[in-house]
Amino acid sequence: MAAPKKAPVTDRTLRGFKYLRMLGPLLRRLHEAGTDRDRAGHRELFYDQYAALLLLYYFSPILTSLRGLQQATALEAVRRRLGVRPTSLGSLSEAARVFDAALLQGIVAELADRARPASPRDEAEALRELTALDGSLLPALPRMAWALWQDERHRAAKMHVGFAVLRGVPTAATVTVGSGSERQQWRRLARPGGFYVVDRGYADYGLFQELHDAGCSFVARVQDNAAFEAQERRPTPAAARRVGVARDVVIRRLGAPHHGRLLPQPFRVVVVATGRRRPDGTAVELVLVTDRLDLPADLVALAYRYRWSVELFFRWLKCVLGCRHLLSECLNGVTIQVYMALIASLVISLWVGRKPTKRTYEMICFYLSGWASEAEMLAYLEALRAKPPPLGKP
Repeated sequence: MAAPKKAPVTDRTLRGFKYLRMLGPLLRRLHEAGTDRDRAGHRELFYDQYAALLLLYYFSPILTSLRGLQQATALEAVRRRLGVRPTSLGSLSEAARVFDAALLQGIVAELADRARPASPRDEAEALRELTALDGSLLPALPRMAWALWQDERHRAAKMHVGFAVLRGVPTAATVTVGSGSERQQWRRLARPGGFYVVDRGYADYGLFQELHDAGCSFVARVQDNAAFEAQERRPTPAAARRVGVARDVVIRRLGAPHHGRLLPQPFRVVVVATGRRRPDGTAVELVLVTDRLDLPADLVALAYRYRWSVELFFRWLKCVLGCRHLLSECLNGVTIQVYMALIASLVISLWVGRKPTKRTYEMICFYLSGWASEAEMLAYLEALRAKPPPLGKP
């Protein structure tokens, strides 16, 4: 059975252009990027215009494909407000290869810096700079040969995202092949002074030392059977016991004596009971390594619990915002699309003053589709801002 024919894109189905205006000054700096090869001056689609079209894709539920985006460029309202001309599919495909995705990193960082914690928390100062780092797969077509993952029939790209847990916004990202090394991407995303929380896939004792030497801090889960040599056992106060901390030790060696060298400085291991048991009856514990000797053990455990915030962000990005549908088949194009998805998410966060939710995105979609008036949209936002944001569970 043939797929139902999609309704054509019209001016009435595309609204809400004004909410893209806050990005105008940031995107305009991209205008001349990628024009060096156009010595004859024939280029009609510029980087800032291409980026604006991708934002239109994320903010307009009527647009579901690159062909729909190409059709939108023929609309007078789109041409007038975004400054684009009717654009061919070939030009849109070429743009994904010509424009350098790395130029969007600064815009992501600048928007992320504007976000602040939605409400004060007791742990806000101690964990203020905590960034959860993880990767998520984006399924690719078998013909995308560069997207190495399982085999020739199972291709994927992987986005690696740093997520500021208390501010609730993404701060940086990279895109690799599906089999890309998570540890290597941690090296790329880490910044001096940063405080990172990661899962077992990032465990690398040499990398821990490397990041500490670079001025970073971390809380990282390692395998349950990780070997270490204790130097000092710390007391576990009531606050730590309430969150399951079973052991808190300062270590001088990470790894078995015949494999692990003495550390240049002490690290710390905090063991947290989860209350779960394996099929064989043994208890499941979290073994957390950190270089933060000053952080109370209960906050070390809390920092690891906050790691789930990046998983929730992936669900938002892929399942709600629609980033998992790739518009390009090249690595640079996929990277541009991921960065623009982060920018779209940041715009919503800055607009509503808190982490975006599915309900908020649905209301935006109602407005963009014409089902909600501008007055109703503004009333929803005012009501949303009047409510204290839910603290939720980390």
